Amino acid sequence: MVMHRRWSWIWYLGLALIVAAPGLGATDSSIDTLRRMGKAFAAIAEKASPAVVSIEAERPIGEEDYPQLRDLPFWFWDPFEDMPFQLPRSIPRSRPRQPRTQKVQGSGFIFTSEGHILTNNHLVGKAERIKVTLGNGKEYQARRIGTDPESDVAVIKVDADGLPAPLELGDSDALEVGEWVLAIGNPFGFTHSVTAGIVSAKGRGDLSFSEGTPAFQDFIQTDAAINPGNSGGPLLNLDGKVVGINTAIFGPNSAYAGIGFAIPINLAKDVYKQLLETGHVERGFLGVQPADVTDAVARSMGLSQPKGAIVEEVVSDSPADKAGIKPWDVILEVDGKTIENAQDLRNKIGAYKPGTQVKLTIFRKGQRKPITVVLGKRDPDRLAAGTATESQSVEDIGVEVANLTPETARRYGFEGDQSEGVIITAVHPGSEAIQKGLRPGYVVLEVDQEPVSNTRQFYNAIRKARDKGVVMLRVTDGTRTGLVSLEVRPR
Repeated sequence: MVMHRRWSWIWYLGLALIVAAPGLGATDSSIDTLRRMGKAFAAIAEKASPAVVSIEAERPIGEEDYPQLRDLPFWFWDPFEDMPFQLPRSIPRSRPRQPRTQKVQGSGFIFTSEGHILTNNHLVGKAERIKVTLGNGKEYQARRIGTDPESDVAVIKVDADGLPAPLELGDSDALEVGEWVLAIGNPFGFTHSVTAGIVSAKGRGDLSFSEGTPAFQDFIQTDAAINPGNSGGPLLNLDGKVVGINTAIFGPNSAYAGIGFAIPINLAKDVYKQLLETGHVERGFLGVQPADVTDAVARSMGLSQPKGAIVEEVVSDSPADKAGIKPWDVILEVDGKTIENAQDLRNKIGAYKPGTQVKLTIFRKGQRKPITVVLGKRDPDRLAAGTATESQSVEDIGVEVANLTPETARRYGFEGDQSEGVIITAVHPGSEAIQKGLRPGYVVLEVDQEPVSNTRQFYNAIRKARDKGVVMLRVTDGTRTGLVSLEVRPR
């Protein structure tokens, strides 16, 4: 009751301020400015909305294959869609029929006059059937042209005449923090919803999806309201050009909390061109395990600033190995372009085609040194088989982890004073881990009595535990510390 009275008081105060606005200095010119801004938003929405489509994808569902709605994917599944009717009480009921498929809803946008549509891989990548609905209500069956899980970009196509004019693609590199942007999509099935906000940040990485984390991340962060169902829809600048593909949200119960993420359209451009030409994407491969250069690392290595990517490990017989790159090297530049962090190195190397010769600038034992490398071909399947990855960890014990940093601690709500360990970012639905109380935000301190200080140590420890089929974790939530035993699924 006290809370209700407080909000009522705030509401009345707000109303009073609005009524008194002319007396507080509001002018006709300022109101005209707001009115013109509203008209500009309306014009963009009117022009762009016809090319934005609603997508319904139907895909197989496993026993525990219900998507986990947390900070990333925009999944939406109606559990009552295939619910069997209720039999009369007098008739013995058979076991309820389990749904064989799940339906996920999202968005996309037409970007060629031939009917090609850009959307997200996590929406259509595993779909058996894809239905596209235009703003005028017309429905079409779409076919998948190609998908790229490593960027979460997908291209589908509808074969029809009289489609709306395609959206024009802009330049996401020219986008500045603070610029106005609009998101158009189908949140919760409410078609062609338009929201506005600003670019909150650029270059976001280290985000974790519940069903496979993209290797290449350079997200645009925005406070334009996006919710489940916006996935795959366009993020537009004030010129009405697409600057991003809405992909992710971070907030309680996977609902809008002022933080959303979009794939930069410049990253998607190279992907869709390859998908249109060949149906798949080829990327350059260097062959190192990079890590961020923190302030502590920079001071220890004698670097003037915490930039670059430090090499933790070199893959045997890889292009990096053949070029003479060694652990402890810090990669500062690629073809003269500054490397900000490990994710930036992955993105820049991945943008090259296999066989490309690139010039690296490394920092070794206090000296800058040029190294020329001929890139190999990145093989995601081989990488997944040869190293322990986040998706493997989900399959093995049902959790994903990230390196513990002040940012990840804040992101996942860890409130303890802890500098060592790895933080749990996801717990797979139906897993033993969730049954035993593990939650995102908990920190794993040790695996089988061995301290872990980064994700690679954690994944290697899990991989070693496969032989005995069980692993012991020492975990803390910031206030209490305990031991959890989990079964490890053999390969």
